[in-house]
Amino acid sequence: MFEVVIAGGGPTGAMLAAELRLHGVRVLVVEKETGPGPSTRIVSLHVRSLELMAMRGLLERLVARGRRRPVGGIFAGIPAPAPAGLEDAYLLGIPQPVIDEVLTEHALALGAEVRRGCAVAGFEQDEDGVTVELADGQRVRTRYLVGCDGARSTVRRLLGVGFPGEPARNDTLMGELEVGVAPEEISAAMAELGRTTRRVTLRPFGEGIYSVIVPAEGVDEDRAQPPTLADFQRQLRAHAGTDFGVHSPRWLSRFGDATRLADRYRVGRVLLAGDAAHIHPPIGGQGLNLGVQDAVNLGWKLAARVHGSVSDTLLDTYETERHPVAAAVLDNTRAQTELLSTEPGARAVRALLTELMDIDAVNRRLIDKITAVDIRYDLGPGPDLLGRRLPDLALGEGSLFDRLRHGRGTVLDRTAGLSVDGWSGRVDLLTEPTAALDAPAVLLRPDGHVAWIGDDQQSLNEQLVRWFGPPSD
Repeated sequence: MFEVVIAGGGPTGAMLAAELRLHGVRVLVVEKETGPGPSTRIVSLHVRSLELMAMRGLLERLVARGRRRPVGGIFAGIPAPAPAGLEDAYLLGIPQPVIDEVLTEHALALGAEVRRGCAVAGFEQDEDGVTVELADGQRVRTRYLVGCDGARSTVRRLLGVGFPGEPARNDTLMGELEVGVAPEEISAAMAELGRTTRRVTLRPFGEGIYSVIVPAEGVDEDRAQPPTLADFQRQLRAHAGTDFGVHSPRWLSRFGDATRLADRYRVGRVLLAGDAAHIHPPIGGQGLNLGVQDAVNLGWKLAARVHGSVSDTLLDTYETERHPVAAAVLDNTRAQTELLSTEPGARAVRALLTELMDIDAVNRRLIDKITAVDIRYDLGPGPDLLGRRLPDLALGEGSLFDRLRHGRGTVLDRTAGLSVDGWSGRVDLLTEPTAALDAPAVLLRPDGHVAWIGDDQQSLNEQLVRWFGPPSD
């Protein structure tokens, strides 16, 4: 019997499978597609997701196959430099099939089983587990089922979880293409359009490549039909007065602005993650990142529950922590969508926000939202660092992220007087000196968020029980 079955083998499902395998959970991933699709769509891995990839030893493989991009100017496409403190930060533009490949290989290397051409058709849960019926009639028994099967999630539908929000009102074309005019001409055109409309955006990505966003009005209404280069040329001429000589597309796509959030992330032994739990327009490129971060938050908690070392209380924190994060992302994409409107009120707000973003603190606040480095889980009263992610730190000859690859909890102790006796199989103790840590000691969860700050052993023990269960004999 499998301990967890995951419906959906995209980035969220593959990352979750790998996280579970780090803790020895028997995992089956079922994916309805028989192989990778033809899409070459470029997506962005944001700062927080890149940190998670570094924590699992995947960053170098991804960076080698992607392109670094500055973090400035990503909120509603409003031009702005990288804010103070993020000058060296970057987004990684990378084809989504590459992310799928890297994360799937990672899960397989850790021992996950992946079955392609296989979809969930139904399931029944009881007190002891879930019986999953596959489309070919096979029945699989598991302790838990997780739906990572996308916006039209079969698992969510069969679970009866509501998916309230707003349906799509407008469609937009987005792609990466080469241009046939000088950058100065594009800058001048964008400046002029900024005074009249924000429905067209061209953002440079180097070497003559531009990200192009333009309304899809008048294009074939069948969303199943991918847009063509001719569609982009026609729409640019209609909305910008010129097609900028676009040619040689790297990828082309079409998206709507539907925005929805699942009422619940868990019903009994069945959970939801990724697009099965939330959808929103791709403005700011947050969707894939949100799903991968769901997976890292859920993986260690579900593994601990499978092994019986914790109660359902810990598993409940998956929803209480991640549901508000998704709600905040949906709100910022709604705001960005309004800022792209041609209505006079929206244009006035955009002009005002453009001025305010000259204030570094405003710029930083908005970029932090998009890149997910502003997340602070509510773990109770304490210093501001409590509940936040801890950036990478130098530790002796290595780094903190290098020491987090096994997905266990970590106590980083500058006092050299603390102990994790009783939890040593679940929590590592690091005493390498580091001047960068502004605290005597911290307890890091496997997802890299700070769960405790202090120097008292009894206080630490209480938090070790809270997050990792009672000590072993």
